[in-house]
Amino acid sequence: MTELLITLVILVVFAALIGGLTMLKKQNKSFTFRVVAALILGLVFGALLQIVLGYNSAILKSAMDWISVVGSGYVRLLRMIVMPLIFISILYAFVTQRSKNLGKMTVRVLGVLLITVAISALVGALTTAAFGLSAQGLQVGQAEAARGTGLEETLANFAKTPIQQQIMEIIPTNPFAALTGQGSNATLSVVFFATILAIAAIQIRKFKPESAQFFETMVVSLHDVTMRLVNLVMRFTPYGILALMTRVAATSNVSDILRLLQFILASYLAIAIMFGIHLLILAMFGLNPMTFVKKSMDALIFAFTSRSSAGTLPMTISAQKERMGVPEGTANLAGSLGTSIGQNGCAGIYPAMLAVMIAPTLGINPLDPVFLIRLIVITTFASFGIAGVGGGATFAALVVLSALGFPVGLAGLLIAIEPLIDMARTALNVSDSLLAGVISAKSMNELNLEQYNQPTVEE
Repeated sequence: MTELLITLVILVVFAALIGGLTMLKKQNKSFTFRVVAALILGLVFGALLQIVLGYNSAILKSAMDWISVVGSGYVRLLRMIVMPLIFISILYAFVTQRSKNLGKMTVRVLGVLLITVAISALVGALTTAAFGLSAQGLQVGQAEAARGTGLEETLANFAKTPIQQQIMEIIPTNPFAALTGQGSNATLSVVFFATILAIAAIQIRKFKPESAQFFETMVVSLHDVTMRLVNLVMRFTPYGILALMTRVAATSNVSDILRLLQFILASYLAIAIMFGIHLLILAMFGLNPMTFVKKSMDALIFAFTSRSSAGTLPMTISAQKERMGVPEGTANLAGSLGTSIGQNGCAGIYPAMLAVMIAPTLGINPLDPVFLIRLIVITTFASFGIAGVGGGATFAALVVLSALGFPVGLAGLLIAIEPLIDMARTALNVSDSLLAGVISAKSMNELNLEQYNQPTVEE
């Protein structure tokens, strides 16, 4: 009875925090302010719960199960609209684009994504080497050993599929199944189907203009409705972040964090350096980096808390076109492609760090230029098709380590701190998608500089 009462008290306090965020909205506080407030409140509330109740408390687990209904429910809402949004965004970008530069724009978006993931792999490798991290220094617990065994089995199943078949699986035999997320490359399959459907629609303009116009009108209508749906879901963002951060703070094992603190510090330093490189690239193109930071903050905070690049897609697209002056077609392309290609954090830094940690145990000098070049090339091409949800980094690590001929069990040893480092990695992934849209538009002289440089953002 006492446990039930304490659980109810926790839930009442959580409901009161939600009420407080609602009051902030009624007071016309900006969306960014409410998101940051939710982040801080969640961290403080979750930490207090763990301090008072203890890490393994049954009461804490029961309360978190209920609070997760809000957090996980919000993430599920976002994932619900991800595939339709990717499909309609790609279709809309091609069908409504009258410019002949769309092909060049696509190449430039891909170029930014791939170049930055190559740089991120180098940053991850050099940072790991600077910290002197090695796979030999990690302790193996029961959960980590089980995870390592599971990854070995996953790799074995992955290796059974020839590379030719993996490439072919991008072409969906059932595009509707791909839209439901089925298949190993569902996101790229949706992008592929939307692209060839758009090409077909563009080609019939020459001999069936009425049908082409009708299809374009239908696509525009679907796009408008989808974006309205996105807007409705976005209204729940502060509440979702409050719940997600409460759970993170309440359920993080402090002893595990301390045991692997050096790897966490190295990861965050590498991610911070890569964020700095993003800002340096913006400066090289004559854009104010601090403006980019301020206008992308909402998306980055949500990516940090949700650990889902795909789930952040609506905010990624919105930030580009509504705040940074990126044309809608370019924003849709950069955001959609960035959910599965060139993810700097999950597909760049993380696999490179693991490879450098394992290399010395196999008698390989991780700073050997030949090894670094090979690592960067493999990591860059392995970044294609990495799912933009939690767990994508582990799959990227499997692909890179197996391509290098390295054992993959190390990824299992980091299971205890995976959520903690995944938050920052996901924020970096989203930053790269935003960067790809802004830089591509700027290089094509299609960026609205007046909108980008506008000092205030209308909420």
